[in-house]
Amino acid sequence: MTSSPPEATPDPRACLLRLAPYLLGRARRGVVGSSRYAQKLRDAIRAASADTSRRAVLISGEPGLEKDNLAALIHFGSSARKQLLVRVNCAQLRADGAELFGAPTGGVALIDCIGAGGLLLDQIDRADPALRPALLELARSGRWRSPDAAHTEHVFAGRVFLTAETSEPDFDAICCHIRVPPLRVRRQDLGEWLRYGVRQKALSLGWSRPPAVGEGLVKRLQTYDFPGNVRELLELIERALRQCSGAHPEELPEDVFWTLRRPQRARFDLWRWKPQLRDIMRSPVLWNALLYGVVSWVFVLVNLWLWWGPQDRAHNGDLNLFWAWWWPLILLAYPLVGRLWCSFCPFMVWGEIVQRLASGLGWRPARWPRGDSDRWAAPLLAAGFAAILLWEELGDLRNSARQSSALLLLITAGAVVGSLRFEKRFWCRHLCPVGGMNGLFAKLAISELRAEAGTCSGSCSSYACFKGGPAEGEGMATAGCPLGTHPAHLADNRNCVLCLTCAQACPHRSVQLRLRPPAADLQRDMAPPAGEAGLILVLAGGVCLRHAERLLGWLPLAPEGLAQGPLLGRLAFAALALALPAGLWLLLRPLVARLRPASPSWLLLYALLPLLWALLLAQHLPMGMAEGGRLLPVSTETLWPALAARLPAWSADAHVIAFCQSLAVLVGVGGSLLMLRRLLQLALWSGPSLALGGLVVALGTGGRWLVAGG
Repeated sequence: MTSSPPEATPDPRACLLRLAPYLLGRARRGVVGSSRYAQKLRDAIRAASADTSRRAVLISGEPGLEKDNLAALIHFGSSARKQLLVRVNCAQLRADGAELFGAPTGGVALIDCIGAGGLLLDQIDRADPALRPALLELARSGRWRSPDAAHTEHVFAGRVFLTAETSEPDFDAICCHIRVPPLRVRRQDLGEWLRYGVRQKALSLGWSRPPAVGEGLVKRLQTYDFPGNVRELLELIERALRQCSGAHPEELPEDVFWTLRRPQRARFDLWRWKPQLRDIMRSPVLWNALLYGVVSWVFVLVNLWLWWGPQDRAHNGDLNLFWAWWWPLILLAYPLVGRLWCSFCPFMVWGEIVQRLASGLGWRPARWPRGDSDRWAAPLLAAGFAAILLWEELGDLRNSARQSSALLLLITAGAVVGSLRFEKRFWCRHLCPVGGMNGLFAKLAISELRAEAGTCSGSCSSYACFKGGPAEGEGMATAGCPLGTHPAHLADNRNCVLCLTCAQACPHRSVQLRLRPPAADLQRDMAPPAGEAGLILVLAGGVCLRHAERLLGWLPLAPEGLAQGPLLGRLAFAALALALPAGLWLLLRPLVARLRPASPSWLLLYALLPLLWALLLAQHLPMGMAEGGRLLPVSTETLWPALAARLPAWSADAHVIAFCQSLAVLVGVGGSLLMLRRLLQLALWSGPSLALGGLVVALGTGGRWLVAGG
């Protein structure tokens, strides 16, 4: 083999035309971040740029770390910055490297056109094994041979850069090796990355001023590992900004940042099984007729009857309907359909009616206050539910029709004011006490409404399911999700009311109605909103409050009943009963921290959620099973006594009721024991498992005694 004879200087114009598809014009950005990893990376780039020997540089790291950009930083920061930088994908080279080393007829090889510039061999780990020796020699000495029959030897006058996603010991030994840390180990830099990416992308999209990035959003995203690293982060930012297009908020909402969730197994798509079911359930006519033609006016009639009809439960069918039917049925519905009640809740139906009427008169509700609204809303929600529980017991709402109506109208007033103040269903998502309870127990449901994140990110650009928009394809015109969430962003059922607005708007059939294992939302890596644990304690306090006389009647200052006597004494006694679970929790937290120091103590509260649901169900079963069957005669007794006497009625035997209560509590105890193992990762016969399992059994036994009276 002979060295090549002196050749004529390649035609610059022909070389530029040949190099055009491979040129890297400039570095896209510098190294973002102030962590020690970012500083170390900047130091390595500066050192490689200042290396006068122009030694080959190997840049390795996971996919999505923009290693080609780092090579550009080195090249354009060196003394050869005025020379060209060319990138060649090694995965696309043939075994002989003809695309790089071969010269077309009457021309010169691509590598010869580079001259004294830089050659970036991208994805060296994916090069054909037969080509690797030639690339290794090029990196070591700059020598290369043409793939023609003469195998003429040449010398590359420029500098070689290489990138790889896996370990390359052969190249590592001869190159200046720069290892790029993944984004998950540089969580400290995430805030700076977010603000930089948002600023750059917002300006490119034509925003006059980039939106702010809240600390709550940064902290939430810091819990995500970003397997796609910087590339995934930048795509996440672009997707978020496009969802906000037209609104241009001062601060980016967390809802528009949705990341890939944990792998979800054991899901059954009902609409793929029965496609015609999807068409029926998506029908706006069905929903509008139900909401505005039935629910809204039935709610008016119910309240009129509560105000002007009989005032006790034995003679008022509406009281019977609410206390003997609604409570047991909604509790039974949680494990099946989650928060479905909220989709046709009369409170929010009238909130939406008023919102539409006001909009027709020119009123425009404000956009949602972005940021971590749960931080201030969750305590208000829990306090609101506590106030309702106190009112229920102190005012004997179960036997007071007007007070029950006043409670319904008060919640409706909150929905109306919330709808006038903010767009969509801000009240329903953040402030409604009943909605908060529904969202909490919806985590136990076997059904979920979700979208395929890959379809949404790859096919959708309108995000109409989230923010609304005109009809597109088979997607219908909607105002977007009433709770302001994207179905691919949902981490659990808390903020999904199964209203199917997203399914109506989606033109890509990405939204799925699926069956899943019970309590699938309760996972060790879940990130519940701030303050939600407080609602669990309030609901548990409601069980104690309902049976306060049985539980605390032995106290010297205990009143004879919660419905009669001095108000302050009754209020103090009721507040004590309501606060019992919170006091017990303060005692249990150190125990949980000692038994499972690696687990957040609040996980125990979520492990007890199935038991709490079971106790609430057992508490409401007696009224439902004993009085629910008397709805028809109770409803007609005042107006048509003769007809009421002939109408059918039934009432369950006390032993049957007690059996159903025991069965419900037994299911709750079993569910909580399973949740303990899942959330706290307890070994079956370990000390912590036996101690916490014994606690669950004790709470279940005590709860059964409390709600069933023995």
